[in-house]
Amino acid sequence: MAEIPKPNFKVDLNPLSSIKKVIGIVSGKGGVGKSTVTSELAVALNRAGKKVGIMDADITGPSIPKAFGINEKARGSEQYFYPVSSRQGIDIISMNLLLENDTDPVIWRGPVIAGAVKQFWTDVVWGEKDVLLIDMPPGTGDVPLTIFQSLPVDGIIIVTSPQDLVSMVVEKAVNMAKMMNINVTGVIENYSYFQCPNCGEKVNIFGESHIEDISKEKNIKLLDRIPIDPNIAKKMDQGKIEEISDLSHLNNTIKELI
Repeated sequence: MAEIPKPNFKVDLNPLSSIKKVIGIVSGKGGVGKSTVTSELAVALNRAGKKVGIMDADITGPSIPKAFGINEKARGSEQYFYPVSSRQGIDIISMNLLLENDTDPVIWRGPVIAGAVKQFWTDVVWGEKDVLLIDMPPGTGDVPLTIFQSLPVDGIIIVTSPQDLVSMVVEKAVNMAKMMNINVTGVIENYSYFQCPNCGEKVNIFGESHIEDISKEKNIKLLDRIPIDPNIAKKMDQGKIEEISDLSHLNNTIKELI
């Protein structure tokens, strides 16, 4: 009996775009600052001389445009959409750049949301990019599944925080990546600690970190541990993420990506 071929869900990038590397930024749960990390990574890569784009695939909870202070809407032609560039030249596409009002809710079922994400790949003119970062919604639902099946993802970075359920959350993300034959670039621990600006003491606000043990156990690379920095949160809220002066807390991750 002839073997039934496996279905191919891959979709092609449009001929006006060329992307060298596609990296998904994922988290097993919400509230770990994944969009903040994505934004910071884009800024750091841009400063390193790379041409960077961000696909905001969190369709129902997009936050990337706000981080960069983008208020204008994406332009479109009969065939394609065009991303909006940040002040420093990072190209961004997000559902909020297509809605009439930023506060309009996206009340869509999973297949429709997944279709929109595919269009962000097929119908957006990205031009030439060294790295495209995909800010995914938390969990292992329709959008991550669609991206892993349809786009040529080179690797994922798992963003987590130092809490007791981290081991389970990281394992879910790792297992999904393995099932989909996606490379795990590494893990970033966000909100790792708070360093007192006066005495320099490190305080583990979210509890003691076990990320080193977890990364060894799961055989994934620990890229960076990012401290709690109120200034970063402030810059995100103000739409001035590109004004953050020190991004050295992402040095290992940037080296891995370039």
